[in-house]
Amino acid sequence: MSQRYQQDAQFSAWKKDVASLIDHVRLRSFPHVLADFLGTLCHFDTILMVTFKKSFRPVILYPTDPAEQSQTLHNYLSKSYILDPLFNRIQAGGLPDVSRLIEIAPDSFETTEYYQTCYKDFDLVDEINLVIELDKTVTCAISLGRKTNLGTITRAELLRLQDSFPVISALVRQFWLSQAAEYVQFEKSDSAMKQALKTFGTGVLTKREQEISGLILQGHSSKAIASMLNISLGTVKVHRKNIHTRLNTSTQSEIFTLFLAHLNEIENAHSSNEGEAQ
Repeated sequence: MSQRYQQDAQFSAWKKDVASLIDHVRLRSFPHVLADFLGTLCHFDTILMVTFKKSFRPVILYPTDPAEQSQTLHNYLSKSYILDPLFNRIQAGGLPDVSRLIEIAPDSFETTEYYQTCYKDFDLVDEINLVIELDKTVTCAISLGRKTNLGTITRAELLRLQDSFPVISALVRQFWLSQAAEYVQFEKSDSAMKQALKTFGTGVLTKREQEISGLILQGHSSKAIASMLNISLGTVKVHRKNIHTRLNTSTQSEIFTLFLAHLNEIENAHSSNEGEAQ
């Protein structure tokens, strides 16, 4: 079979798959059909499709079957997402349409408690993210995870995703235009999370130490923090030492535990206030 014939056959199959996507673009079944289509472009073990909206927690679009949603995923959607490199890069802006997690994660990501207690449970060796701006406030992220048996993504697979991205993004936006109202009921304010990050260590840490503790939790090394804040490496090390002293901690894991406890206190306070208001 000639190379030209193979290319024609592949393009013919691609057109049929796109036609199927168009048929489902205004139906709730679209994410499932999209997952099948992505499987023809790139091998993956897991797929997660979520929307990120300013002032709200992530909303899952796929998978919607509770049987396919692990406890780790629930923990991510309720709390851990705030330390997710993808979430933080989306908030910062300037993220490529298609990227691998290794390209956008902080330099010490694998040493973070978030990685050890949340991300590591997914058992992934590679993650490829497609980021689609749905409107001025909502961004859709499609994360394709690969475990050890698949290894890291190949160049050919990555190129297929990049080549197909304009079509994928256009269809996802059309799906969102027709289905967005269906997901409003799942939106929950992330005000407690933002307040927790802003107030963690209040009365104990200085403003600069609070800022650095947040960067530490996200997985940035001392060298990276120094560059981001335009201060010397020695100054960062002094701040880190002071943070541990003031919080009575010795590891990043202990800081993470204190942060989650602080978050729980704020969430409980919010729940009490909402109950009194009703």
